Amino acid sequence: MSTPSEGTAQSIPGWRHIYSGKVRDLFASEDPADTRILVVASDRVSAFDFVLSPGIPEKGALLTRLSRWWFAQLSDVPNHLAEGDIPASVAERAMLAQSLEMLPIECVVRGYITGSGWLEYQKSGTVCGIPLPEGLQNGDRLPEPLFTPAYKAPMGEHDENITFEQTVELVGGERATELRELSLAIYARAAAIAEEKGLILADTKFEFGTDADGTLRLADEVLTSDSSRYWDAESWRTGSTPSERMASFDKQIVRDWLAANWDQEGEPPVLPEDIVERTAGRYRELIERLGA
Repeated sequence: MSTPSEGTAQSIPGWRHIYSGKVRDLFASEDPADTRILVVASDRVSAFDFVLSPGIPEKGALLTRLSRWWFAQLSDVPNHLAEGDIPASVAERAMLAQSLEMLPIECVVRGYITGSGWLEYQKSGTVCGIPLPEGLQNGDRLPEPLFTPAYKAPMGEHDENITFEQTVELVGGERATELRELSLAIYARAAAIAEEKGLILADTKFEFGTDADGTLRLADEVLTSDSSRYWDAESWRTGSTPSERMASFDKQIVRDWLAANWDQEGEPPVLPEDIVERTAGRYRELIERLGA
């Protein structure tokens, strides 16, 4: 699997690079007394566990803008944001965050059936072990939103869908229940806001961590195009094919092009200019639709 190297991250005076994921670079302050983390979103784009070339112009800034907007809409939910000045060189695509003990759970909430949930349902009639009614089609609204957690696998391995009972084994019953209730509540609020803008929030994933006092805090990115599926509500109602109903405001264009032009052997091909431009346009359109 191709992953970013340390050289991917830029040098930021006063900050020490400590980690690079597929999209984000993390920095720690060079001041030992400052425990805050600088989270910098890049323009990198990944698919099928590979970081692709080229990146999507302004993607880092757009994702950061969207996360900040959603944190503001959910201001009563404790989150990881910290006060302070962000270095000018990364001001548009960075957030200052508290240092948290991150939980090993991706808190996925599904309001509609698609993706890996749809694949499981076709085989067993369940999603993450939860039985569902017969006769659902790809993209259908679920009877009620489902909390379908995933285990955050170590770097280089695939995340694994798990049951709620497995979540209890990982973090304890009380914490697992808190994660489920909070994730479902945030999803319901966000879905209602999206609906007012003519959008469907089909599914999303949240990540949480605890601070030094043990307070559970919403962390990482929140309700962005990279962590969520948004669909146009009118297209979902009137579309005659799955691709029309579920045209998402994210990198699906990239995934579709790769699936048609690469056998997933060796390094992935360079993305064509028109694919890059169309993907960037979908990211920008979501920002405009939400008014973020």
